[in-house]
Amino acid sequence: MDLAEFQRWIHDYYENRGWSELDIFIRIGFLAEETGEVARAIRALEIGRNRPDEVTESYITNRGALVEELGDVLGNLIVIANKYNITLEEVFNSHKEKLSKRYSDESS
Repeated sequence: MDLAEFQRWIHDYYENRGWSELDIFIRIGFLAEETGEVARAIRALEIGRNRPDEVTESYITNRGALVEELGDVLGNLIVIANKYNITLEEVFNSHKEKLSKRYSDESS
């Protein structure tokens, strides 16, 4: 599946469940929550959670949790992009161009 197909799939999936109609500020809250879950997943991978009320998981399980949480962040970003008719390709190209211009003198 390419980026455009995935972006359309997210649009349809969220639209069919009525999730696309949520207020943009609610969506930003979901994005913040999912970003926190990415941080938690990275902590589990890198240094562990070290909590007596949690089971220590394997590296494979923790990595899988990180993949899942990154997907949740990406899904929320795509919903936001879709709300403003922004394609992922546009985001990627804009970001690449910005970084290339900003740090172009470092490659010399």
